[in-house]
Amino acid sequence: MKLIPSLIGAAILATLSLSAQAQAAKPDLGKGSTLYGQVCVACHAADGNSTIAANPKLAQQHPEYIVKQLQEFKSGKRANAVMSGFAASMSDDDMRNVAYWLASQKAKTGFARDKELVALGERIYRGGIADRQIAACAGCHSPNGSGIPAQYPRLAGQHADYTVAQMNAFRS
Repeated sequence: MKLIPSLIGAAILATLSLSAQAQAAKPDLGKGSTLYGQVCVACHAADGNSTIAANPKLAQQHPEYIVKQLQEFKSGKRANAVMSGFAASMSDDDMRNVAYWLASQKAKTGFARDKELVALGERIYRGGIADRQIAACAGCHSPNGSGIPAQYPRLAGQHADYTVAQMNAFRS
């Protein structure tokens, strides 16, 4: 009989502990905005919609994905001299705050000059290239390009040059 009150007490303590952890992990968008303005704005623009084709648009990106990428830059798992330097100075809370602030920003749509190339890209994105065993991008990044949090980034509106560079980097 003493076991039941002990189990109930343990469950209550575990719940309180999880609640405190959840509150501690809540991102601070104000701090994220400030840090972003100090460190990231020069390359990724004030609202996360970089106008530099070699740099990704980060507005409305999944925060889990941004945190994962920053952690990989910091650890050296993902190599980029500029990003590794910035990420090295960020705490986990800094990363989370910036990532959630970026997720709250509105992504701007991209544009393309070559309509035929866009049509080909859309066919590959939706259907892949079967004879080369290239899967459809939409299978992981979703049909509308919004991605899957933490696993696959949002691609909708991303710079074509940046996207091509990343595909080449992942291939090698």
